[in-house]
Amino acid sequence: MSLPSTAIEPLHFREALGHYASGITVITSHLEGEPIGFTCQSFYSVSISPPLVSFSVMSTSASYPKIRQAGRFVVNILSGEQVKISNQFARRGTDKWHGVNWQPSPLGNPIIAGSLHWLDCQIHAEHAAGDHLIVIGEVKALSLRDTAAAQPLLYFKGQYCNLAADGVG
Repeated sequence: MSLPSTAIEPLHFREALGHYASGITVITSHLEGEPIGFTCQSFYSVSISPPLVSFSVMSTSASYPKIRQAGRFVVNILSGEQVKISNQFARRGTDKWHGVNWQPSPLGNPIIAGSLHWLDCQIHAEHAAGDHLIVIGEVKALSLRDTAAAQPLLYFKGQYCNLAADGVG
């Protein structure tokens, strides 16, 4: 008696995961005078003590090897008004930083203007996982701005959305 196939169709898997709403971040770093960054929706907290966060990145990423070399990064948590920033940093082979205002974090990483919050991290660990790398960072500094009226940029079912527009907020 044979077991049923457990092969998961990649498009069905992607569609199923698309039903999980997630926030959008841009992971940034700075190496040899050059700002680096990419859009990332697979970001989450790992530990309160010590303060650890994690993100996943494609193992074929052009940006991540430079971030690994720098050994540090900022997680820019995007606001609902930053769709353009998300799209700009999601593209390959373009000048992602064109027209982007930023300032250096305490560790020297780019903080993108208009982000809801930011977390300044040193790389703590990295793990291979299928076609991705799981990167864990130790938070060394963060913003504590008042963003009570601001909304996060969310991604759900293949499109951007926000809490207020969906009647949730």
